[in-house]
Amino acid sequence: METRLLTYPEGCRIGRFIRREKRFFVLARLDGQEVVAHTNNTGTMLGLLRPGMPVLLSPATNPARRLKWTVEALGQPCGDGFFWVGVNTSVPNRLLEAMFHAGLLSWAEGYTNLRREAVNGESRLDGLLTGPDLPPLWVECKNVTLVEDEVAAFPDAVTARGTKHLHTLMRLAAEGGRAAMLYVIQRPDGRCFDAADYVDPDYAAALSEAVRAGVEVYPTVFHVREDGVYYGGMLKYRGA
Repeated sequence: METRLLTYPEGCRIGRFIRREKRFFVLARLDGQEVVAHTNNTGTMLGLLRPGMPVLLSPATNPARRLKWTVEALGQPCGDGFFWVGVNTSVPNRLLEAMFHAGLLSWAEGYTNLRREAVNGESRLDGLLTGPDLPPLWVECKNVTLVEDEVAAFPDAVTARGTKHLHTLMRLAAEGGRAAMLYVIQRPDGRCFDAADYVDPDYAAALSEAVRAGVEVYPTVFHVREDGVYYGGMLKYRGA
């Protein structure tokens, strides 16, 4: 039985994707009307923007917000149906906390405390785990929505910020702490994970360097359903 880690807000609806506009807007058809929804995903969402496919929308919790919907997931064709790909980039940080409390971080056994949004130097990392007689464990999370030839891959756009996070983790590992990348793969069709060197060769090179420097890599699959996000297990990192 799958473990549901996050529940979507009450009142989610399924529309039909029309197009993306600029960076933060998605047009969808809902109840015969065009609506504008907010997307916080600043990547390209490479391969995901298919007109006519389902789009999962959650209602804004702030009644004063101008855009009443947020894009949670985009549907991708699969046989006669489709599967969901989670594109909300606030989800990975929340999943880290949910996995910690559910006892699903096998690589963090013995750690008893988690602080989200932990600052170190000029970087803000997604999590800092601490425990008795254990080195600090710094964790950065990335949302993975790209799959090519059954390989889940990150990033889907050039990311200088992501490369900076890797260098921060390398420094923390060199200082005697533990440092880890949690790649949150919100789609079911990847068979392994690797850096997308065909998208951002600098990030791919930095990830290889980080692994050699002791940074741990944990690609983890999550299944997106209409009622929330479920734990799906870990994938092999092809670059290991």
